[in-house]
Amino acid sequence: MPLLGVLFYFSKTPRFIPEPISQAKIFSTILLTIILPVLVYYLLKTLNKVDSIYLKSTDERKLPLLINSVIIALVITRVFTQTEIEELYYFFVGILLSTLVCFFLAVFKVKASIHMLAASGFFMFAIALSIHFHININGSIALMMILLGAIATSRLHLKAHTYPELIIGSLTGFIPQLLLLKLWL
Repeated sequence: MPLLGVLFYFSKTPRFIPEPISQAKIFSTILLTIILPVLVYYLLKTLNKVDSIYLKSTDERKLPLLINSVIIALVITRVFTQTEIEELYYFFVGILLSTLVCFFLAVFKVKASIHMLAASGFFMFAIALSIHFHININGSIALMMILLGAIATSRLHLKAHTYPELIIGSLTGFIPQLLLLKLWL
């Protein structure tokens, strides 16, 4: 979802951002939010810290969420600083807050859907961009709502989550993005 947010931003922003800069930002996002977490997962699997990629128990989720928080903090400090691209900076601050909330929920044995967390956070960011730049992306927002429903349905169908876990995950992704709007909108 972080990469999706970055791609969405660069495709919708009316600002001029030189092509080499946007490509470097996209490459950095791929490297730090996709490739590095996959490598970290295999390291954790080798060290027997996780059983599977599904992270079924709250205890299994703690270390990956903590490591992900460090990675997102790295993205905030090195890739999307506040002075460069403010919207993406606050998008990643929202991701960091959501990840930390999910970590603290796991510490207290509360399982939240990370799929719904990511999708609802991206959804709120897209709505904020629409408002911020005064652009009509109603079709994209409608598609995102359908995808949110599909993700929730699939998580229930696979018996990966319960209704409360989906709601907690959705709110954990949505609320930090919403609260940060007053800082950049």
